[in-house]
Amino acid sequence: MDNQLILKNLQQRCANTFVDTLGVTFVELGADYLIAKMPVTPTVHQVDGVLHGGATAALAETVGSAACAILCKTENVLMRGIEISANHVRGVRDGFVYAKATPVHKGKTMQHWSIEITDDSGKLVSSCKLTTLTLPVKK
Repeated sequence: MDNQLILKNLQQRCANTFVDTLGVTFVELGADYLIAKMPVTPTVHQVDGVLHGGATAALAETVGSAACAILCKTENVLMRGIEISANHVRGVRDGFVYAKATPVHKGKTMQHWSIEITDDSGKLVSSCKLTTLTLPVKK
């Protein structure tokens, strides 16, 4: 399937969900990565006016889980995020942040993802890691 069509389908699946509430847009899919962006507005700020770490972690889990679903999906399985961690190194007040998920390990049942979040100028904002689990669909 064409990458642009995959991105469009992924975006449509997220309509009326938390992903949509955050304003996340999937922008690029490669052979081993997925990139999404999120606007930094007061709706995702903490009290002092910078991007909230929870919103950053939500973006990381969103793009990592979506990358897993696209790059690791097999028939009759569900993907679940089971652990996420984030190290925040720079505050952002406005513009966009970009999350790029790449696999560290793509195992049969467990996957490990690295998600680097950068600002509009390409500076690192947060370095995140996500562990996902592949489960069989119960019939």
